[in-house]
Amino acid sequence: MRGKPAPKRPIAPDPRYSDPEVAKFINYIMERGKKSVAQSIVYSAFEIIQEKTAQDPRSVFAKAMKMVSPLLEVRSRRVGGANYQIPYQVRGERRFMLACRWMIEAARARKGKPMAEKLAAEIIDTSNGESASVRKKVDVQRMAEANKAFAHFARQ
Repeated sequence: MRGKPAPKRPIAPDPRYSDPEVAKFINYIMERGKKSVAQSIVYSAFEIIQEKTAQDPRSVFAKAMKMVSPLLEVRSRRVGGANYQIPYQVRGERRFMLACRWMIEAARARKGKPMAEKLAAEIIDTSNGESASVRKKVDVQRMAEANKAFAHFARQ
């Protein structure tokens, strides 16, 4: 690797809730640099969550993120001519990124509604533990559990 790694820049909190996690989620939703569109999608989704659940949308969002954040994941490693799936613990930053990515993918996979409604439905379902993103997390965790026998390769 040439040079030094880029410094971690702090993310400014979002304008409505002044929450850095919501701001980061907005950045993950954003496509082609259109932040105002991403903000309107997320804020509309939060309003829909407020109407449907009668709870604070940030608490529902936080609960959903907690439900879908993986603790373990597998990475491929070549040892002696064979590829092994080795389980690793997931760092907090990556855990948040994976949770966001899986929730956004699952929301985009839903058909026939505007993105704000799909995102709201996905967040509500995830906080209740019954969505495609939660299934994705369970699959990843199951894969890591199945490959626990190869965990000793991680420490080489």
